[in-house]
Amino acid sequence: MKLLNILLIASIAMGSAWAKEKFFVVERESESLATIYDGLKRTNIEGMHNMNHGVVKFDGKDGYVISRDGYVVKFDPISEKILAEYKTSKSAIGFVIGANYVAVANYDDKSVDILDRDLKPIDKIETNSKNVGIKIYTDYLIFSQMDNDIISVFKDMNAGKGNPNFKLHKEFKDVGELPFDAMIKDEKYIVGFFTSKFFGVVDLEKMEYKKVDVFLDENRQMVLKVPHFGFWSIGGDKIFVPAVGDNKVLVYDNDFKFVKNIQTQGLPVFTSLSPDKKYLAVTYSGKDFPTIQIVDTQTLEIIHTFNFDGKVLHVRWSETSPQLYVSVNDTNKIAVIHTKEWFLNREIFNVKKPSGIFLYEDGK
Repeated sequence: MKLLNILLIASIAMGSAWAKEKFFVVERESESLATIYDGLKRTNIEGMHNMNHGVVKFDGKDGYVISRDGYVVKFDPISEKILAEYKTSKSAIGFVIGANYVAVANYDDKSVDILDRDLKPIDKIETNSKNVGIKIYTDYLIFSQMDNDIISVFKDMNAGKGNPNFKLHKEFKDVGELPFDAMIKDEKYIVGFFTSKFFGVVDLEKMEYKKVDVFLDENRQMVLKVPHFGFWSIGGDKIFVPAVGDNKVLVYDNDFKFVKNIQTQGLPVFTSLSPDKKYLAVTYSGKDFPTIQIVDTQTLEIIHTFNFDGKVLHVRWSETSPQLYVSVNDTNKIAVIHTKEWFLNREIFNVKKPSGIFLYEDGK
């Protein structure tokens, strides 16, 4: 009986830990977010504008959404109430959340908007370019100008005190043709290009730029372009890059030295690393849209393949339980894979045309 009680308490404690996770799922065609917690679809948050490429981010108790048609929406992820919204442009592509600001990279009006955390406008940086790959590093705001082949580094002259006052600190010109997205790894700003056969790396401590070749296979042929950097994965001692136009995931070490290519079933577009960095989930486009494959990051071998009854648009690993959430767009559901035994654990229905899955932990 004692053992039974201990197991029951452990089970309740584990359930309580899991319940802290809340998933917000972009409903691509409904201008809404669906919420999932305790393993069930619970509610819908309406009024999120055009969610064709909607992105959700959290910072502390604040949630923010950027819509395809240039709206930034602030909402409370616990009460699920919309708190404020601001339209920066007709088309916005990305945003970042600083301690005391939100910065939005715009496409159509060729600017970067600086807002306070309640979405009141502070400044607009005019660039005469579509702006992409916006990131934060200490007091710096970094983004790429797609039309001008420039990486811009702005510095907050107020050093995080009060509203930011961004001034141009450094520009890197002729970095490559058509920069399209970027990511931050430690002090490195890494940018990809549509047509150049390399990606670029800015050392934000030294303010130096270098080019890193992208190789397609063991014969070191070059890839003509690389996918959206939201689809890269970095963790442990490896960087995983889906190759556009070939059935491979490229593997680099932390110094951007080429390690290996992983042969995949289809054309990979998205990789997602598990919280313990042991596994990589890979999604595909084209005829393999309904498939995901799981890679062992130590052996760099594919160990599991899952097929679904519709296009897979996104995946998200649980941080607290052995589960991988899979967005199956055509059949209006989220599939949940058990990541210890590797089987389809359950399906969550009535999520309308799901795409991006975003995780909020209310204990943070």
